[in-house]
Amino acid sequence: MTVQEFWDRQAATFDEAADHGLRDPSVRAAWAELLLPLLPPAPASVVDLGCGTGTLSVLLADAGHQVRGLDLSPGMLAVAAAKAKGRVEFTRGDAAEPPYDPASCDVVLVRHVLWALPDPGAALDRWVRLLRPGGRLVLVEGRWFTGAGLTASECRALVLGRRQEATVRGLDDLALWGHPIEDERYVLVSDA
Repeated sequence: MTVQEFWDRQAATFDEAADHGLRDPSVRAAWAELLLPLLPPAPASVVDLGCGTGTLSVLLADAGHQVRGLDLSPGMLAVAAAKAKGRVEFTRGDAAEPPYDPASCDVVLVRHVLWALPDPGAALDRWVRLLRPGGRLVLVEGRWFTGAGLTASECRALVLGRRQEATVRGLDDLALWGHPIEDERYVLVSDA
């Protein structure tokens, strides 16, 4: 089974997880309270790489940002497009090699994707090139209880190999996930 096929099969039920669909108003509010202060004022240009069903893309578009979402799975993108109702521009493509022009956005947002890529460093190089001068990289990642993922220190080291700063904040608040967590989850923000 290919990566695309795997995610296509997940699309119909993906949003059932509280942190995926943000259907619970308190979980949605928690993600808004986390992400919106990390972004420049609206209408910033945001690229959501590996956007899945577009939940974060729609959250940011609702806040007035100009959002483009990218995902490999046509099934995920179909759910995302239905959710966004034309407010977000979705494109099918590989998050590791986004098809956007250099210096074409203010923010690159990536949630739970970097850890799964075969060459995270090469992907980060491409993502950083998408940013305009002063642009912001926002990564939501983790080291899962299964042993997969990237620790915050590993992710920070990868980013510092390409940028001058990287600030990490732990995300252990159950309001973000809809349930208690047993693994390391964090957001990394890099402005330069």
